[in-house]
Amino acid sequence: MGWVSTHAHFLGNSGLLSSNDCASNLNLKTLLPPRLRSSRVRSGEARKVVAFHGLRRPPYKLDALEPYMSQKMVEMHWGEYQRAYVEGLNKQLEKNNILYGCTMDELVTVTYNNGNPLPEFNNAAQVWNHDFFWESMQPGGGDIPKQGLLQQIEKDFGSFLDFREQFIEAALSLFGSGWVWLVLKRQKKKLEVVKTSNAITPLVWDDIPILALDVWEHAYYPDYKNDRSSYVNAFLDHLVSWNVATGRMIRAEAFVNLGEPTIPVA
Repeated sequence: MGWVSTHAHFLGNSGLLSSNDCASNLNLKTLLPPRLRSSRVRSGEARKVVAFHGLRRPPYKLDALEPYMSQKMVEMHWGEYQRAYVEGLNKQLEKNNILYGCTMDELVTVTYNNGNPLPEFNNAAQVWNHDFFWESMQPGGGDIPKQGLLQQIEKDFGSFLDFREQFIEAALSLFGSGWVWLVLKRQKKKLEVVKTSNAITPLVWDDIPILALDVWEHAYYPDYKNDRSSYVNAFLDHLVSWNVATGRMIRAEAFVNLGEPTIPVA
């Protein structure tokens, strides 16, 4: 579980570079988070790439979600589709030292470029989205959230059943390929269900994601064919990890003061 995917590490003349070296081009520095804008510009420095971003395994065995998500489906989805995004991103990064040292979170927000995505955005966002999606599930998942998160859902949606209906409706009404999310809206200080098309992630809107469901066709067709409804219900009934969601809410409260109810740490 975690917010940040594998860091990209590089060796330059001075040794290992940290993520603070993400901003290596003055034109891009205005797009970066404030802590990255103070980084030194090294545009003339020769670098040797020793590692980019890796393909992170789901936090369980590939057959652990059966029978609701088959090992064959996970192997194809994670081992082929997500691997292709990782490899595509790394090939792009080989040609673009502007983005050297960015964490995956930073890559997503920087390459979104305020709604004018750079070429690297789709691959970076899809890698981030998939890591978050795998971590949104667990063997023996489903049921309902624990008390603190349940109270927050009831406060913001009216009831857990109302949340569930909104989540299902969003998944079934999403046209084409995309994602359904439970997010914490920073300004509104409340949970909402949102849907995004293609590779878009709520990170680019400064929302805090709590759960994600992949509703690209390749995420469910091998197991469910055209029956998206059965896939969505299987996710909510048997796969969703409310333990992980609760942990994400605990971290989110470090940035957003929700007042009552508070999410218990234990």
